[in-house]
Amino acid sequence: MPERRTSYEDLIDHLIRTTPLHRGEATRVVLDVLAYFNETTEEYVRRRHRELQARGLVNAEIFERIGEELPHRAVAPATLSQRQLRRIVYG
Repeated sequence: MPERRTSYEDLIDHLIRTTPLHRGEATRVVLDVLAYFNETTEEYVRRRHRELQARGLVNAEIFERIGEELPHRAVAPATLSQRQLRRIVYG
């Protein structure tokens, strides 16, 4: 039976050839990167809100910072107002 290769197996092989990573480590890196890029805007806003809140920032600062960060994401979402950001976090 032929070995089934995933769509990112070539990338894992490339990382193994070009870095000191072992297969398990390279696989984990690829999966982490894919998860990062699969994060929805809503998930990103909620995660960043929690992270910034844990650092002691208040909501006004948090929503301003998140609003500044969003356009720099790999696939930038539409511009969201601070009100829209609050609704994502608090419903």
